[in-house]
Amino acid sequence: MPVATRLAEAVAVENHTMKLAFSGMLVALSTALMFLTNLFPVASYTLPAIAGALWILSVIELGKGWAWPSFVASSLLSFLVVADKEAVAMFVLFFGYYPILKAYFEQFSRRFLTWLAKYLLFNVAMIVEFILSIHLLGVPEESFTVFGVYLPWVFLLIGNVAFLLYDYCLSCLVVVYCQRMHKNVQRWLHLK
Repeated sequence: MPVATRLAEAVAVENHTMKLAFSGMLVALSTALMFLTNLFPVASYTLPAIAGALWILSVIELGKGWAWPSFVASSLLSFLVVADKEAVAMFVLFFGYYPILKAYFEQFSRRFLTWLAKYLLFNVAMIVEFILSIHLLGVPEESFTVFGVYLPWVFLLIGNVAFLLYDYCLSCLVVVYCQRMHKNVQRWLHLK
């Protein structure tokens, strides 16, 4: 076997190993962030959103094909180690995979379709999460009552505004990451 061929195979194996290590670090960090919901129950929505944002790095550096298995691994680990199952549900049903799907949605040629897909996904995921929380996780319906008024639709409306801000922050994160960190991470991964 020629030396050039062996060298090319060694580089390919090293690249695969570095990609696997990078994915493993993201899975560990995402799971650690989810575990923090055990310590900070008030962050049941914030920490899953931050943990999911890590998959943007995987999409940028390794591609969408590496991000999906990492999301699944982090979801399974979170299910096993996180006591706050509502936070896990938020991660699994929306925040964990949305940053990956965002990359697909933003390839649409029409912005209207992009935003329609994003908001449709968000609203369906939140309604499913609400139903599962009440019927499967046993969250009392009274927790959605403020001053005696049942307000799940108001919460969903507020959630839509928060989702707009979340999506904007993810877009800003992509820009800042690509400008400041992307080249260094690519060098570390030996991809370029």
